Amino acid sequence: MTNEKSEQCWERTVSRADAGVRLDKFWGRELAGEGVSRGRIKSWIESGLALVDGEAAPKGNRKLAPGQTVAIRAAAPEPGEFAAEPVRGDIEAVFEDADMLVVVKPAGLTTHPAPGEPGPTLVNLLVHQWPDIAAENSSMDPQRPGIVHRLDKDTSGLMAVARTEAARLALSASFAGRETFKVYLALVQGCPEPRQGTIDAPMGRHPHHKTRMAVLPKGGREARSDYRVLWTGPRGLASLVAVRIHTGRTHQIRVHMAHIGHPLLGDAVYGPRENAEWARRPDRLAGLAPRQMLHAFYLCVPHPATGEPVTRWLAPPEDFRALLSGLTRECLRVGIVGMPGGGKSTLLKALRGMGRPCFSADESVAALYGPGGDGAAMIKQRFGGRYTLDDGGVDKPGLFKAMRESEAVRREVMDMVHPMVRHQCEEFFRAHRDEPVAYAEVPLLLEGGWHKDGMVDLVAGVRCPPAKRTGELRELRHLSPEILAVFDSWQWPEADKLAACDVIVDNDKGLAELAEGARGLDQTAQVAWERRNREFADWMDGLWPGLADELSGELAEKLAAGPDGGGSEA
Repeated sequence: MTNEKSEQCWERTVSRADAGVRLDKFWGRELAGEGVSRGRIKSWIESGLALVDGEAAPKGNRKLAPGQTVAIRAAAPEPGEFAAEPVRGDIEAVFEDADMLVVVKPAGLTTHPAPGEPGPTLVNLLVHQWPDIAAENSSMDPQRPGIVHRLDKDTSGLMAVARTEAARLALSASFAGRETFKVYLALVQGCPEPRQGTIDAPMGRHPHHKTRMAVLPKGGREARSDYRVLWTGPRGLASLVAVRIHTGRTHQIRVHMAHIGHPLLGDAVYGPRENAEWARRPDRLAGLAPRQMLHAFYLCVPHPATGEPVTRWLAPPEDFRALLSGLTRECLRVGIVGMPGGGKSTLLKALRGMGRPCFSADESVAALYGPGGDGAAMIKQRFGGRYTLDDGGVDKPGLFKAMRESEAVRREVMDMVHPMVRHQCEEFFRAHRDEPVAYAEVPLLLEGGWHKDGMVDLVAGVRCPPAKRTGELRELRHLSPEILAVFDSWQWPEADKLAACDVIVDNDKGLAELAEGARGLDQTAQVAWERRNREFADWMDGLWPGLADELSGELAEKLAAGPDGGGSEA
């Protein structure tokens, strides 16, 4: 192989941001992603291989000026230097002929050898499995034979690989000419709004962190990505997004999604704060994002010999799908309602005795009203101590009397306390996310609209005969008929409550029968949880081929309209 074939040349235009930067530091930054060491760059510069405006610049401390054109050539490697040695492995090919391959790159595998990269890399495995790709057989670059585009080490998915030098040239031209079509799947923090859009944000090296890329409004290179939200998890925790790249900037999708406020799950480089918060989660999701969750899902390239499109798609790997499933595989949140004194608390006690996680709004309010409670502090601040005891707690009889006498006071107190109860209930559900089912007894759940705004998944109502509720059960609670009537007046009528429930538990007999009702409710909830998980798994299995069909339709339109790109890196 001649020196001419083995030399590489990089060329850049100095931006305003790089005014005064040393030549050696400039190239050290620019070639960090290529795996080129600073020592090697120093050697190239001192050997006269660096140019500034076409003239040799043999001193690394030369300061650069905006607008200058700088270039550097890699010295011809010594025989075998950095050459990819064959390493036994098992790379799957989803397309294979004499000219090219489409292979599956697993996450955790670097694309090609480089200084500082111990390997083995994808190229090492390729030249073992397909020896004709090796430089001595193909006359391609010994360091990265066959490579025409790259995926980050921790990105999984499809890659096109050339098997001959002619195929490499043709495929490289296709990527450079934006004749390819590439779509990635990403799991991102939150939910992008709008749910579909284009990110047109030029990119370049980060001005302060030289190993990172960044959006650069001035001096950056064109970078454009189309995204579409395919699914958003419960309460907007994370979203599955399809991204088509029109350009191929290094880390483009990771940078662009972070730029709009939705970094990839597991991306500690471009979403460090969000990634750290995710790792501190109290549930199993914390351990389900060990890498940036990015997968090269769909690839179409012109065949290097025939020009016919070679199109393949690949479902995400197990770790990606496990996280996607984990996002929806959370506890079924069951709200328990019923008329005052009808047995809600007794039902909750039975469920708690079965080992189920349970939340009581009454217990929450009692804590909020106690000394040092947030509710007590707010009531004291609002009413000037009128309903505050010497120990700082709430004078509950006095406050109840005021609420009976004034609807305005009642509503004001509810507006203060109910958001705090709701927050505690949300924290309760979050803490028990990994359980199949969690229960919350909230007397005013329906009146507060929690069943309509996604706070609970299922509402269970306790139905108690009026004679029993206003008779023996009222007496057990030491309530007067008048006080019970007041509580009733603050809630929906029983018929309306029960009509809004998904499940009814009858409390028309004794404690043993109500305990049996608790077991029946729990069984119903467990079945609903399992059904939800099965339905999501079925939906996910159908998503990949359905999405591939949609993309094939879009691709047909793009091909009819002419070349529009796909880039060479991601």
